[in-house]
Amino acid sequence: MKFTDGYWRKRSGLTVLHPAHLLDSTTGPGSLTVYAATRPVHHRGDTLNAPLITVTATAPAPDVIRVTVEHFQGEEPRNPAFAIAEEPVDVAVDDLSITSGRLTARFTAGERWGLDFLAEGRRITGSGWKGMGVVDTADGEHYVHEQLDLGVGEAVYGLGERFGPLVKNGQSIDIWNEDGGTSSEQAYKNVPFYFTNAGYGVLVDHPGKVSFEVASEMVSRTQFSVAGQSLSYLVIYGPTPAEVIRKYTAMTGRPALPPAWSFGLWLTTSFTTSYDEETVNKFVDGMADRDLPLSVFHFDTFWMREFSWCDFEWDTRVFPDPPGMLKRLAGKGLRICLWINPYIAQRSPLFAEGRANGYLVKKANGDVFQWDLWQAGMGLVDFTNPAAREWYASKLRALAEMGVDAFKSDFGERVPTDVVWHDGSDPERMHNYYTQIYNQVVFDVLKEVRGEGEAVLFARSATVGGQQFPVHWGGDNSSTYESMAESLRGGLSLMSSGFGFWSHDIGGFEGMPDPAVFKRWIAFGLLSSHSRLHGSTSYRVPWEFDEEAVDVLRSFTHLKYRLMPYLFGVAREAHLDGLPVMRPMALAFPGDPAVTHLDRQYLLGNDLLVAPVFSAAGDVSFYVPAGRWTHYLTGQVVEGPAWVRETHGFDSVPLLVRPGAVIPVGARQDRPDYDYRDGVTLRLFEPAEGRTAVVVPGPSGSDTVFTVTREGAEIRVGRAGDPLPWRVRVGDEVTELTADQDSCTLTAG
Repeated sequence: MKFTDGYWRKRSGLTVLHPAHLLDSTTGPGSLTVYAATRPVHHRGDTLNAPLITVTATAPAPDVIRVTVEHFQGEEPRNPAFAIAEEPVDVAVDDLSITSGRLTARFTAGERWGLDFLAEGRRITGSGWKGMGVVDTADGEHYVHEQLDLGVGEAVYGLGERFGPLVKNGQSIDIWNEDGGTSSEQAYKNVPFYFTNAGYGVLVDHPGKVSFEVASEMVSRTQFSVAGQSLSYLVIYGPTPAEVIRKYTAMTGRPALPPAWSFGLWLTTSFTTSYDEETVNKFVDGMADRDLPLSVFHFDTFWMREFSWCDFEWDTRVFPDPPGMLKRLAGKGLRICLWINPYIAQRSPLFAEGRANGYLVKKANGDVFQWDLWQAGMGLVDFTNPAAREWYASKLRALAEMGVDAFKSDFGERVPTDVVWHDGSDPERMHNYYTQIYNQVVFDVLKEVRGEGEAVLFARSATVGGQQFPVHWGGDNSSTYESMAESLRGGLSLMSSGFGFWSHDIGGFEGMPDPAVFKRWIAFGLLSSHSRLHGSTSYRVPWEFDEEAVDVLRSFTHLKYRLMPYLFGVAREAHLDGLPVMRPMALAFPGDPAVTHLDRQYLLGNDLLVAPVFSAAGDVSFYVPAGRWTHYLTGQVVEGPAWVRETHGFDSVPLLVRPGAVIPVGARQDRPDYDYRDGVTLRLFEPAEGRTAVVVPGPSGSDTVFTVTREGAEIRVGRAGDPLPWRVRVGDEVTELTADQDSCTLTAG
C-alpha cells in the first residue's frame, strides 16, 4: 500500500505520524524499549496532545533482532500467529542499542530519529527519517508501516512464489493468497520474508495481509505495512543468503524429508479428461512397455463423482473396485496419489454432516458460509475446530488405509474474510494461514498411516512454515515457453523463501503443448526436485505428442534416477539445513555481481548448474561462474566466468558440474528408490587439491562415506562403510572396484 504522493506529500485523506524525537528508553532482560514523540519536545507543553510511538527490540535467536512498533497498545491479541521457534541467546542491552550475536540494533538519541542495524560493526540497513509511520485514514482505518534502507546495487529476493522478475526491486506486492494462475501478480504461496544481497533477511511477523513496496514508493527503501496499531518484524543477519535461509528455517520450520520414491516420475489422469481403470492401465502399461519407469500415479478430481467434491468416495460408475484397483497398481510397483481440497459441495453427504456438527465455517448470523464458485453450494472446512480436523482426517485416513500413498492438497486460497471461525480467529489473519492448518492435517494423516519419513503432499497453497509439509507445485500454468519461464521464476522465488522442494506441471496445465514445448519442458521437469506430467483437458503421456517425446522422457527419467545418490543427499541437506534443492544463482554465488538478476538457470544442489532451453530451435544462453565447469552429458569443459551460447537437441540441456565436485552416480535407472551405495560410481570433476568428503545415502541411515584426496597429480579415493562394489570415474577413465576394496589411487588427467 502506498501512503505518499511523491516524496514530499502524503496521499489525500491520510494522517501519518512518524517518530521524531526519542525521549527515553527502558531496558529489561533481553529487551530494549524506546519511546518516541511524533514531534520535537522542548518543554512540558510540547508533551500535551502529542502521540507517542513505542518501539521494542528483542532477540529471539543469535544474529536475529525483532522490532515491534506500536501506537495504541490496547488491542486484544489476535490469532492465528506464526509459530516462530526461539533459542537462547546472550543479549547485550544499553539505553540505545541491543546486540544479538553479530547483529546490533541501535537507535539515535534526540530529535533526529533513526534506527540502524549493524552487523559486525557495519551498517547493513536501517529505518531513517519518516521510515517508520502510523497511519489513520479518513475511513477510520489504521496502518503501521516501516521502511528499511536499500543500498546502491542492493537486490531483494523472496516474498513467496512470484512469477514476475526474480529481483523484487520496483514491485508492489501484497502478501495475500489467491487462485490466480501463474501469469499475474497474484500467487498461491505468499510469504512475508525476503533476503537481500547485502547480507540480511527480513520476516514480517503477520499472517494476514502485508503490503510491500520494494524500491517502488520510495526507490531507496523497502516498505512493508499492515492494518492495525502494531507491526512486528525480524531482521536476520547472514552474512550470506544461505546463512539467512538456514536461520530463517530454523525459526519457522525445516522441510520434512520426502520419501525417495517421491523423486520419481509422476503421471496423472489430467483434470477434466475422461478416464476409468482401463484408461489408467493403458497409460501405466504403455509407460512400462516403452521403458518409461513411473514412480507415482495420480488420480485427479474426477476420481470422485461430479458435484460431490469432496465426499472422499470413489465414483463407482467408473471405478467399481477401488481397493482391488489400488492393490493391482501397487503390484506394478506404483505409489498412488489422490486429489483433494478443503471444500465440501452441497451435494456431498458430508455437507449435511459438517453443518450439523459445526465443522463448516459460518457467517456472523450462524449460517454456513456457501457459494457456487468451484463446487455448487460448497462450504469450507473449519480447521480451527479440533473436531472438524479429526473429521476431515478420518476421511483421509480411510483412503490411506485403502492403499493411497499421497494426497494432492489442492486449493486453500479461496478463504473468505466475512466469516466467523470456531476458535475466534481473526478472519483477515486466517485468510493466508488457513493453508498451514489444512496441509498439516493432511500431512499428519500420511505420517500416521504410512510412517515417519513416508509422508508427502503435492500442495498448491502455502504461507510461512508451509515448507515443513513438502512438496509444493507451481499451480495452473500454460503450455508455452513463456509460461515455462514464469514457472521457473515462481519456483526460484519460492526457493528464496525457505521452501526446499518444488515441482510444476511438465508441458503446462492449460492447453495442449506443442511437441517442442513438451520436450523442452521434460528436461526442466526431470531436473527439478519433483517431476509430474499433468494437464487440464488433455493427457500428458508422451506418445500423444510424438515418438521423439518418448525417447526424450526416457532419457531424462533414466538420468534423474542415476543421479538419485546425489539428489537424495541434496534433499537431506534441505531437510537438515533448510537450503533448497533448486537454488537461485544469487543464493549460490552471492559474491558474483553477474548473477544478480539471473532467473533462467539455477543450481540443482551445490554442484550441478541447469539452464533449461526455452526455444524449439534449442538456442540457449547462460552464465558460467568462475572455474572450469564440465558439461555432465558431453564432458566438454567451459572456463568461467563467461556467458555461453549453445544449441541443444531435445535430448540435451546445459547441465554443468562445478569444478572440484564429486558426483555419486547410481547403478539403477529403473526406479528412484534403491540402495544408492550398491555399485555407485564416483564421478570426479576437476578434482581440487586437498581432501573432499562425499556421503552416499544408504537405507535406514546406513550411509557410506567416501574421501577424495588430491596431492598434485595423485588422487586417492577411500571408502568407509558396508562392503559393496563401487567405481571411480575421472573423465573417460573408469576404475572398477570390488566389494572388498576400500581404496584406490588414480592419476589426474
